[in-house]
Amino acid sequence: MSAERSLARLGSALALGFTLALTTLGAHAQLQAQPQPQPYGGPLFDAHLHYNDEAWMQAHPVEDALGRMQRSGVRAIIANSRPNDGTKTLASAKALTVAAGVQVVPFIRLYRNRADYSSWFNDPSIAAMVQAELAAGTAAGPYRGIGEFHLYDSANANGPVAVQLMKLAQARDLVVLAHVDDAAIDLLMAHAPKAKLIWAHTGIGGAPVDRVRALLLRYPTLMGELSYRPGLTQGSGRLSAEWKALFTEFPGRFLIGSDTWVNARWQGYESLMQEARAWLGELEPAVARRIAWGNGAALFGLPDPAPR
Repeated sequence: MSAERSLARLGSALALGFTLALTTLGAHAQLQAQPQPQPYGGPLFDAHLHYNDEAWMQAHPVEDALGRMQRSGVRAIIANSRPNDGTKTLASAKALTVAAGVQVVPFIRLYRNRADYSSWFNDPSIAAMVQAELAAGTAAGPYRGIGEFHLYDSANANGPVAVQLMKLAQARDLVVLAHVDDAAIDLLMAHAPKAKLIWAHTGIGGAPVDRVRALLLRYPTLMGELSYRPGLTQGSGRLSAEWKALFTEFPGRFLIGSDTWVNARWQGYESLMQEARAWLGELEPAVARRIAWGNGAALFGLPDPAPR
């Protein structure tokens, strides 16, 4: 009887294992059979675009850059460059930007060269340069913001020029684009609690979603830009569940961006925008349009683009 019981138990275990395997395979097949959501098809606002000297002076003249935007359905950009000549080149190409259907929102970048990345927050000549650029403006109109700037050590958010420029941004209603960690967000906002701050990459270091949520709740004028954001999508390119929930909770607080900091990003520009359209398509249409276009347009008072 003992041998018979053992055989019966073995048979039951094998049957259970076979059933579980079939169930898993069936669930996987069902998931695979689910249709992919249609990509978002509306206008895009690129809230993190660089037109640095190695792009506009070498590989990607204005016609090329605007062509990539136009083919991607990008209808407005935050333009900033190292040095600011690239932004001014885009801003002055009025006939070309109109033909491409792209509205240029110029920002003052704090970098004249790469050495400025690691010292701008203590350099009075950077503050003087910002004041001179504000006074001059651009062919596309006044500058609307400051940045992108980097703080590789969050404590440098307390540097004298960082404090001065945050207060200037608040006083002049300029938007700040900052590549910083979550600790620096607290420090920067302490200097100018009502400043409008776009958090580049919403923390490229991968601040947990709960920490991002806490900062959004603490600072009503904080927005997150999503290029390079770790964990945003899964390996398949599908939007992660925690980010989908965050976007649904805060539909008015996020922006997309390309971050064309090197020419390789320009060469892949259309693919970057296609990737954004894919995960945007997993959101409710109204939420997707706000993140893709509406939040940036509202921030700078831009009209909806005419159909193309």
